[in-house]
Amino acid sequence: MGEQTFPVFLKLEGRKVLLVGGGAVASARARDLVQAGALVTVVALEVRPAILALSGVIVAQREFVPRDLDGVWFAVAAATPEVNRRVADLAAERRIFINAVDDADRATAYMGGVFRRGGITVAISTDGQAPALAGLLREGLEALVPDDIDAWVRTGRDVRQAQRAAGVPMTERRPLLLRSLNRLYEASSIAVEADA
Repeated sequence: MGEQTFPVFLKLEGRKVLLVGGGAVASARARDLVQAGALVTVVALEVRPAILALSGVIVAQREFVPRDLDGVWFAVAAATPEVNRRVADLAAERRIFINAVDDADRATAYMGGVFRRGGITVAISTDGQAPALAGLLREGLEALVPDDIDAWVRTGRDVRQAQRAAGVPMTERRPLLLRSLNRLYEASSIAVEADA
């Protein structure tokens, strides 16, 4: 078994992120980073049109140089294995977390299978061992999450605020939240019975 990872969600809004590579994987990463609000710089000799079309992305069509890592919070190496190794090694020297595509040993951050719906984000990781499996698990879990999850999130937020204001101990909060979530469905089943 490999090293244990520590799952975390990064707030990249307004923070500089370097993406080295311009192919299919880089294109997907660039889109996700832009959606997260990151200030993305892409460095690659060849860059797909989908990357060039992204709003706010800075594109440098050239080879990677070490100064590209200056001031970045996070980096993604999605180029050739040789370039990815170089970027990962330099990022490690600078204590910058890096997702090195197809190089789990050098990566210090793994991109998991992710889906977002109604205010929740679910991410699955195999710690870089089997990314395709993470994608399959994501698809399975996505099918299980209810379409009205946004109502769950609103209820959870409202209950949390009320519990904090009332000083409800942490150990008692989950059962109370579950009761509130169950009431969402009790109300809808009563409405359905009334319509029948």
